[in-house]
This record gives sequence, structure tokens and C-alpha cells, in this order.
Amino acid sequence: MLYKLQFLHPMKVVTGFLRAYPHVTLLIWILPLLLFSSGESSLMAHDEGLYAWRSRFMIDKGDWIHPWSTPHHKTPGPYWLVASSYMLFGISEASGRLPSMITGTLSVLLLYEIGKIFLGKKVAWLAAAILSVEILWLQYCRLGTPDVPMIFLVLLAIWSLLKAELHPKYRSAWSFLVGFSFGLGFLVRSFMIVLPMIALLPYLLKEHRRHRHLANPMLYFGFVVGLIPTFVWLWLSWLRYGDASFGQLINFVVKLGSGERGNNGLEFYFWNLPVKAFPWFFLSLLGLVLLIRRPVPRYQLILVGYPLILFAELSLFSTRLSHYSLSLYPFIALLAAFGLNWLSKIYQDVQTRRGASLKKIPRNLSYAFGIVGVLLLVAGIVASVLGNAEVRKYALLALASGISWLILPLVWIGRYHFGKKFLTSRYWLAGWLVPAWISLAVAGSSGLIGDYNPDIKAFIQQPAIAQVLHSSSINFVDTRGKTDVLLKFYTPHHGKRVQLSELPNSGYAWVSVKQAAELSVPHQVLGTVQKVSLIQLNN
Repeated sequence: MLYKLQFLHPMKVVTGFLRAYPHVTLLIWILPLLLFSSGESSLMAHDEGLYAWRSRFMIDKGDWIHPWSTPHHKTPGPYWLVASSYMLFGISEASGRLPSMITGTLSVLLLYEIGKIFLGKKVAWLAAAILSVEILWLQYCRLGTPDVPMIFLVLLAIWSLLKAELHPKYRSAWSFLVGFSFGLGFLVRSFMIVLPMIALLPYLLKEHRRHRHLANPMLYFGFVVGLIPTFVWLWLSWLRYGDASFGQLINFVVKLGSGERGNNGLEFYFWNLPVKAFPWFFLSLLGLVLLIRRPVPRYQLILVGYPLILFAELSLFSTRLSHYSLSLYPFIALLAAFGLNWLSKIYQDVQTRRGASLKKIPRNLSYAFGIVGVLLLVAGIVASVLGNAEVRKYALLALASGISWLILPLVWIGRYHFGKKFLTSRYWLAGWLVPAWISLAVAGSSGLIGDYNPDIKAFIQQPAIAQVLHSSSINFVDTRGKTDVLLKFYTPHHGKRVQLSELPNSGYAWVSVKQAAELSVPHQVLGTVQKVSLIQLNN
């Protein structure tokens, strides 16, 4: 017996340490998900490819203010972030994605701090863990785009607001950080930062008598200081392009707000969020109902009001895209954590009269996800037997997800059918989190997250193609499209962008397959990928 106790002592020490330092457990939870890969990575077109190419273009030109021949329609913050990472770690997909990985990790820790103030440590940790395994959130933490860095600044501003209320002695410093975060947000995401600012206004106005944030001059001073990089960039751009510098920024916002993209109507987020944030979106609805019935004192207009107003803003904005809704995901996680914690109490407390009457909710959920697990398992087996190599990548994901989602019903059955009382609510909560973590880990390890265009990467790594790309300048015939964006990044030495009739008599060029067929100049096709050919002109 003494031997057993001595054997268990190190485990108790580790468990005690992890409970004492929840930030460490969250880092252990999220970092592997950010790092798991198949050993290969390639950019996602369209947005990530654009940011990667424009950042590289700044470095190649040696001009970080206005390397383009015409005024640019976006603020340069995301390009500066990615280009800085390129300068420090070399030009690659990993270095381009590093700013999003860092700010995504910090956002998870910030959500824990915010949730701790709103709902206590347990629910806060659960919310941070849920955010880490929301599919779209994790995907964009591994993309070189400005979405996650902007959300980090918004969460930093909200946390600073709360800290200014809790620590009046340092109110000025925290208020400065609020304004600075929003001001810097304009550099990172242009006018999109205005949406979360508007969503916070009801809290700032209704609770003004208590916190008086809007009467604090340091908030406005911080905002102006945060805007300085943008002002400097605009001034330098104005010196070169004149009033067109301002016009491009405004026209881009007007364009986004004046027409739908991809026929994504008002209903878009009503179906897109449940799909992309499954199953956490439905648990967040439960948390929302519970919090409306029992409001959180002081912070209800942030916890409930902010995501509802932001959802309305995004829905009314004409351009509706999945990644625009990422600002909602931290609050979906908070609300889902609150709802899931409520369910876990019912799971633990079915012996009481109240628990017995509600017992069917966690029981039915457990069995429902068990059925989902079985269906995924069957689909994975069928796909692995009958599918090709591409399908088998998804088969592995289906098998891993199917097996792991069986944890939830097995925990329920173990406790309430076999009397295993050690299977407490912590095990039941793990039955939700672990399957999501395993699924995303497999998705990352198989390249489904992180390696979006492996055919292009494999093509440019062919020895003959790689030799040409690294030794010669390549012209671009105006092919447009996503493939064109990716090839601009993966081509080290750019020639000119020309029309088909303007191609020189010698050298190399990227042309579409259709254009190559129409080309009258003698040429040799060196290779083709995604309907774009690399040709050598012979004369």
C-alpha cells in the first residue's frame, strides 16, 4: 500500500501544479494543435495567398509604405506583421502564419482572463479550451491573415476595460490600453475594427455612471496613439498618390457594404455558424438562454449584448463571409462553456429531485453523440476500403472522430449503468473536449489543416521546375484566379505581367492552358498545375 502511495505521489504533484497554473494547461492544450502537421504546408488561396505575396513584395521592393503603382485599398498592418516575420525567420508558410499563431494563443489566454471575471475560473478555463477546438478558429490561427490578430486586439481592449474597473488605482493605464488596442486595430483590419467598437457601446453607455470609461481622457489619448502608425502611412501615401489614398480605403468599404458576395443573404450566418462552430454553437444557445434568465450583474451587456449586436451588424453588412464571423467565436465559447457547465452539474446531480427531472438532457446528448460517433466510424471504414488516396485522408479523420466521440456515451453508461462513481462530471466534460481535440489533431497531422494546395507545392519542388524558378525571371500572362495568387508567392523572381500578345520571344512565363494553346510563338511546356502551365519560349 505504501508503495502505491509513493507511486501516485508524482502524479498528484503534477496534477496540483496544473491546477495551480491554468495558463500552463491551456498552453499544453492548444500548442500541439497549432503545430501538428503532415510535414508539408502550402498556402490557402485566396486571402492567405494575397497577404503572403503582398508582404513578400514589400520586402522585394524594399518599400514598406507604397510598393504598389497605385494607391492600396487596405491598411498595411497585416503586411507589416507577416513581412516582419519573414525578415526574422525567412520566407515560408510557417513564418507567414506565425503572427496568427501567437495572437491566437494569446487570445485563448485572454479569454480565460475575461471569463474568470465574468463566470469564475472553471467556466473560464472551459471556455478557453472550447475556443481552442472550434474548427474555424483553429484554422485561422494557422493562416497568415489579419483576422485573429484583430480579434486579439479586441479581446485585449475588453480585458483592459474590465481591469480598469477592478483596479481603479491603475485606471488611466488600463484605459490607455483600451484606446490603444482599438486604434492599432485600424492598422490591422481597417474599418472592420469599428464593428466591435459599436457592439461595446451599449455597455459603455448604460453602465457609464458606474465605470465612467467614456469620461476618461486616457482612453481617447490611447486611441489617438494607436492610430499614429496609420496616420503616418496615410500621410506618406498621400504625398505620393494624393487624395486617392483616402479614396481607396473608403471605396473598398463601400464596395463591401454595397453588394452580396456568393449570394450569401441575410440568412447566411444563421446556417454558417451552426455548421462551422458545431457542436459549440448549440451549446452556446443553451448558455445564452440561461444567462438571459439569470443575468450576470454588471457584465450582461458584454457577455450577452456584445455578441448579439455584433451578430446583427455582421448580418446586415452586405458582404458575408465565414471568417468575418470569427469575432463571435470567443463569445460562442464563453456561452457554450456556461451551458456545458450547467449540463455537467445535472450529470453529477441526478440523485436529487431537480437532477432526476433534467437527467434526460445530458443522457440524450451523450447517446446522440454516440450515434454520431458510430456513423463517422462506419463512414471512415467504408471510405478507407473503397476510397482513393485523397478520400483516405478524410477516412482517417472520420475513424478518429468516430472512435473518440464514443467517449461521451461510454462515460454516461459507466457511471449510471455500471455504477462507476469515479466517472464524475470532469470525465463527462472531457468527453466533449477530447474528441474535438483528437479530430483537429488528426486533421492537422494529415495536412487537412495547413496543407491546402499540395499539388502546387509538389509541382514547384520538382527538380527541373525548381531549377528554372530559382535561376530565371518568370513572366506572368494575366491568368487571374486563385492559382495566379499562389504562383506569385511561390515564384522567387518575377518578370513582367503582360498580355499574351506581349510575351517576349525568349524566357519563361506562367500562362493558362487555354492561353498556351493559342500561343503562336514557339514554346515548350515544362509542366502544368491547376490549369496553369510554365512555358519556355524558344526563338
